[in-house]
Amino acid sequence: MAALNYKHLHYFWVVAKTGGIARAGERLHLTAQTISGQITLFEDSLGYKLFNRVGRKLELNDAGRTVFAYADQIFTLGEELEEVMRFRPGGSPLQFRVGVADAVPKTIAYLLLETALKLDDPVRIVCREGKLNNLLGDLAIHRLDIVIADSPMPANIDVRGYSHLLGECNTSFFATPALAKTYKKNFPQSLDDAPFLMPGEDAAVRPKLLRWFEKEKIRPQIAGEFDDGALLNAFGEAGTGIFAAPSAVAAQLKQQLGVVQIGQTEQITEQFYAISVERRLTHPAVLAIQSAARESLIIPKGK
Repeated sequence: MAALNYKHLHYFWVVAKTGGIARAGERLHLTAQTISGQITLFEDSLGYKLFNRVGRKLELNDAGRTVFAYADQIFTLGEELEEVMRFRPGGSPLQFRVGVADAVPKTIAYLLLETALKLDDPVRIVCREGKLNNLLGDLAIHRLDIVIADSPMPANIDVRGYSHLLGECNTSFFATPALAKTYKKNFPQSLDDAPFLMPGEDAAVRPKLLRWFEKEKIRPQIAGEFDDGALLNAFGEAGTGIFAAPSAVAAQLKQQLGVVQIGQTEQITEQFYAISVERRLTHPAVLAIQSAARESLIIPKGK
């Protein structure tokens, strides 16, 4: 067999990861014909076909899966090397591209991200917010360095990623001073029939809240449901209803929104994760976030 052509191996790897020649062409900025021809040359040099065509899709056969396992290790290490070299000290400000899932409370995101701005070397944060699935797509093609989420990497997402637990914290309940006068006494039973602002369906804490309400035999009046945590806080600040938030940011919420804490529970915890394409975190800003989380959030034993 001739010496391995790493350019052809890279084309094969991208086709296998993206699931087709057309998508690989978009990522590599090459025509489908060029990639197809290079894959054919690569297969000829190996002496094996690597794909089976199923309809319009290409699926790896046994030989293809073997080659892909090696290619994935080769190019994953290469990407990590590139990241390490890109983050060397000195020169222009370090760029930190972070995605924040919209279910993550903005106060938690700020609590974590502000640490990156305190590094000795200057950092420029490029922050994107959106649905977790969309952010993971950007992470997969290296448009983001990490994604901060309130849940680990979903099992049903076809993206290679690693979940790094930053920490967890208990849940507190907040209301305007006027509402607190009515509902603070006899917490948590006071929440029964109280106006409540519920996080949207994408929030990992939502089912935990519902289970807790059921366990405590509490039936609040849902005054609104919000996918956007900042909008939920705005309605809470206006006195529309009581709302839940991580206990770690109680001081910030009291100062920013003028609300008071009417109670808290250890039975509802929220976890926060940094999701990356690296097995081991190397970006200086991510390491700073991880360190800050250990100071402000609880790290479960054994993690």
